Amino acid sequence: MNAVVAAVGIMLILSLCRIHVVVALIIGAITGGLISGLSLEATIEAFNGGLGGGATVALSYATLGAFAVAIGKSGLAHALADKALALVGNQDLGQQDRDKAAGGIRLLIIGLLIAIAMSSQNILPIHIAFIPLVVPPLLFVMAKLNMDRRLVACVLTFGLITPYMFLPVGFGGIYLNEILLANVNDNGVATDHLNVMSAMALPALGMLLGLLVAVFVSYRGDRAYNLEAISQTERVDIRYSGRTLVMALVAIAAAFVVQLWLGSMILGALTGFVLFNLSGVVKWKEADDLFTEGMKMLAMIGFIMIAASGFAEVMRETGEITSLVQGSVGVIGDNQALAALLMLLVGLLITMGIGSSFSTIPIIAALYVPLALEMGFSPLAIVALVGTAGALGDAGSPASDSTLGPTAGLNVDGQHNHIWDTVVPTFLHYNLPLLVFGWVAAMLL
Repeated sequence: MNAVVAAVGIMLILSLCRIHVVVALIIGAITGGLISGLSLEATIEAFNGGLGGGATVALSYATLGAFAVAIGKSGLAHALADKALALVGNQDLGQQDRDKAAGGIRLLIIGLLIAIAMSSQNILPIHIAFIPLVVPPLLFVMAKLNMDRRLVACVLTFGLITPYMFLPVGFGGIYLNEILLANVNDNGVATDHLNVMSAMALPALGMLLGLLVAVFVSYRGDRAYNLEAISQTERVDIRYSGRTLVMALVAIAAAFVVQLWLGSMILGALTGFVLFNLSGVVKWKEADDLFTEGMKMLAMIGFIMIAASGFAEVMRETGEITSLVQGSVGVIGDNQALAALLMLLVGLLITMGIGSSFSTIPIIAALYVPLALEMGFSPLAIVALVGTAGALGDAGSPASDSTLGPTAGLNVDGQHNHIWDTVVPTFLHYNLPLLVFGWVAAMLL
């Protein structure tokens, strides 16, 4: 058995059995290394060598978590939640009107979360750090509306993935221009005159279809949650005023400017946090405890990303990613349609194991581009294939920040399971449409 297939399979099975993702990643990496013929010492050395690759990401999440806690201290998210709760509790309406109003508020919350999630990829590139800030104060409102949290997980994951795989700004500028086009170009396909949005339009449409199915079909029904458990964790008395809300907006704007100017999420988040200190929204005597609280809030995600980097390094050291692709080529022959499908499936497998679309592209581009050229795919189709193969698996991977982030916000009261309530729903609603629409794009372009 191919070591990469075995390692990813073991990691996914353990995760589905509710084994912690970090433990599943370590066991999967060691098993894959041993199956490939690496010694235990060489496997551990490769794993340890890869850990540093996730350190910067982990530190970024830690500082963004501290910034998010400071924004929460300003009352911005609670002001929004209180307004929504007031709408839900309107007793002047008849039962039928209340039901219509509840449906409208559901759609309003969904639209708000999509807008914020998409903005977190470009306008304010803080990625998943907004989730522990915005989502927990809304949990009480969602529970009053009987909103299914699996729906919210799908909504958030859509907003975290679709912008970077379609819009070449913010994180999308990094993924599409600096990683996707650059790697395709380096492997023999001129990309100077290609419109990357045209290549990724159909795959992005597949993501949109998955979102619509989740919203209007799969999770449109009610799901009950324990209101008392939520009130014990999130319905705390947070005081806010016009000044604190304005300072929150100023700090967010400052963090945005610094991130664009210096290209550092860490420094951007620290700038916002310091502004909260200087303005008095966060008192100096509370600053240390708040910063620590924020770091702990996203610490689990940081550790998982570090472990995922070690897992990815072991997979590279086995040398069997190449043999996995070459083995797929052996059954393709000259069948272009089958070639496109197998490339997408292999991309899905690799990304689910590594947990990062951004890390997957350099691995598969060197293998896919020559193969796709030999099979007669156009340059635009090659970009669509590689870009979709990289994005496949970001939704639905236990180690992806696009699934870890939603869980971090939705499970503060222990009523949302990472695997069954985030990973499985996002896999079904996004990876399956991406496979179909990515394949169609490769065949039509």
